[in-house]
Amino acid sequence: MPDPANGTPDLANERVDHRFKALPPDAEGLTVGELSAQRRNLFTGGFTTPVLALSAESVEHNLRLLETYAERHGLAFAPHGKTSMAPQLFERQLEHGAWGITAAVPHQARVYRAHGISRIFLGNELVDAVALRWLAAELDADPDFRFICYVDSVRGVELMDEALRAAGAARPVDVVVELAAGSTGRTGVRTEAECAAVADAVAAVPTLRLVGVAGYEGTMPGADAERVREWLHRLVGLAAAFDKAGRFDPAVGEIVVSAGGSEWFDTVAEVFAEIPELSLPVLKLLRSGAYVSHDDGQYRTRTPFNRIPEEGALQPAFRLWSQVVSRPTAEQAFTNAGKRDAAHDLHLPEAQVVRDARTGEIRPAEGITVTGLSDQHAWLATGPGADLEVGDWVGMGLSHPCTIFDKWQLIPVVEADGTVVDHIRTFF
Repeated sequence: MPDPANGTPDLANERVDHRFKALPPDAEGLTVGELSAQRRNLFTGGFTTPVLALSAESVEHNLRLLETYAERHGLAFAPHGKTSMAPQLFERQLEHGAWGITAAVPHQARVYRAHGISRIFLGNELVDAVALRWLAAELDADPDFRFICYVDSVRGVELMDEALRAAGAARPVDVVVELAAGSTGRTGVRTEAECAAVADAVAAVPTLRLVGVAGYEGTMPGADAERVREWLHRLVGLAAAFDKAGRFDPAVGEIVVSAGGSEWFDTVAEVFAEIPELSLPVLKLLRSGAYVSHDDGQYRTRTPFNRIPEEGALQPAFRLWSQVVSRPTAEQAFTNAGKRDAAHDLHLPEAQVVRDARTGEIRPAEGITVTGLSDQHAWLATGPGADLEVGDWVGMGLSHPCTIFDKWQLIPVVEADGTVVDHIRTFF
């Protein structure tokens, strides 16, 4: 846990109260650490429904798997923290070999710093003058703090330089030129010639320092292995061209080449293995974030491990438990979890198991399908033979980790036998 003596919050000492849904009412006033130490059972220990549970075993498995994968392929990785916004998970990711943590916006970087993260990669061009003033103060106050962010426009460089000068920044901000993943990609510079113009703009100001190139292939329109590979070769070629042109000051120590979300990191590993020798060592930085929890939808289908099963397999770590509160007909039932509790931006929840309210037995959710969500209800279609009655708990798999985490501020970590061993605090 973070050390309060070093100025970082001690999450175990936060008090349990009404702010945190699903936690036992009789735990009011306990600290999170005290509640975790009681090792209550998720089903019989006073937790109310709906309740989101995170599998202790699956999280540990996933952490170890990506650590091993990165080591095997010579990759550094800075998992995207926006997935969980959970400093406890950041700490474990760092313990399992992460170089640092990726952020998308200034607020996330502030959360990271408040919890002691010493290396941050910001996957965006940072042009907010207030945020840049904060960043300059952080860099000046802590010589061990490493920060890297995108630049993707000459105008962005101008704005960054203006704000950093006004802030009296003593240390330059390290930047990487973002190459767009395709001509209609999300952000980034579209052509190599424009990349060179942005790099020229960086070289012309004392407040920024060019350390590499980067991009994100996950939003590439029509992405497939061939297109992603072609773009990655362009990214590597850009790094080599910049190096040949002497754009990297030897004082930077290493050249950063970064890509890789949660869908194409196998292709990233393949192409990055072919990076030619440059004038400085290369930090091959992967930024996949969804792996820590995986899911039962988007990434179950799209994880690269489906293409490389010999490398291992991630395990879905989330299960949302809700209770049947209405069984109006033989074809329909309703539970008390809805849009406020379950991610639904990509797929509906998936009914997986039922815990019998009479016996405590857990059985497969045969013949039960989630067909829709209201704000506080899940609509279930129940086929012939579906064994379900009011009071039963339905365990659901969820899709898209980034929108699963952000609906819960304190998430029980549960072992396979139902024992709650920890609680994960999120900061969205």
